Amino acid sequence: MSPTTRTSRPMTMREWAMLLVLAAVWGGSFFFNGIAVRELPVFTIVVARVALAALILYALLRLAGDALPRAPRIWRAFFVMGLINNVVPFSLIVWGQQHIASGVASILNASTPLFTVVLAHFLTGDEKMSAGRVAGVVTGFAGVAVMIGLDAAQALGAHVAAQALCLAAAISYAFAGIYGRRFGAMGLSPMATATGQVTASSLLLVPLVLVVDRPWTLAMPGMATFAALAGVAALSTALAYVLYFRILASAGATNLLLVTFLIPVSAILLGVLFLDEMLLPRHVAGMALIGLGLSAIDGRPWRALWPQPAMQNRRTPS
Repeated sequence: MSPTTRTSRPMTMREWAMLLVLAAVWGGSFFFNGIAVRELPVFTIVVARVALAALILYALLRLAGDALPRAPRIWRAFFVMGLINNVVPFSLIVWGQQHIASGVASILNASTPLFTVVLAHFLTGDEKMSAGRVAGVVTGFAGVAVMIGLDAAQALGAHVAAQALCLAAAISYAFAGIYGRRFGAMGLSPMATATGQVTASSLLLVPLVLVVDRPWTLAMPGMATFAALAGVAALSTALAYVLYFRILASAGATNLLLVTFLIPVSAILLGVLFLDEMLLPRHVAGMALIGLGLSAIDGRPWRALWPQPAMQNRRTPS
């Protein structure tokens, strides 16, 4: 199936089901991060997330009778994907969540498809911007501006910087969504691709955490933090990336990254119920504008509300 076909057809019910599960487990990552940042530094959280996920995925890979590839070109791709899809965005989001609520971080992360549409226009041959997508991008970025606040330039501080870090993570995810399309052409299974990228991420992060965080000097965290690390590794990373690469291979990058608008639903509910978080009216307004922009990019909600008239030149029966 060509990329053009993947991105132009409606997603199947199976793809939508996988997308909803992916949204739930990725939304949980903001909740798990919100617990872990209370006791652990950034790189320790991120390396625990990817290293535990790599172990889980490798075990599942072997049980399935599959194996990691050995070709150097594939491992180069794993390291690039691990950097832009794990190391950079995971670290930036955890840094951001030291100062802002998990729900706010997840809403800012919902801007990923906006960046993806812009980048895909210039970096791919089959995902060009239409008038509807341009309108969606403009509306979505207006939502981001509303969320951050019009007085941000006059009140630069930790909260504004944290929101900027989350936006930078969204840009990194957008690059990853486009770059990750090449794995389908390499003939790799979704499980092998997921295992390879988190393994590469772990190899990149372990030296960094040893030098920067020196985890052996940290106080022993509580059981809640250990449970959060297990959840973010097993559910929000291992399971999530198997779903991620399955959807990417069948539905395309733009359809896949619609998941980022669904993520805030679970992240906000978990944050409000268990972390005593509260969203401001501008956060809700910003999310509404981002959602409106994403619906314009996707196009399907608009086509459902205003279906195109039947073709006038259709042949009539004689």
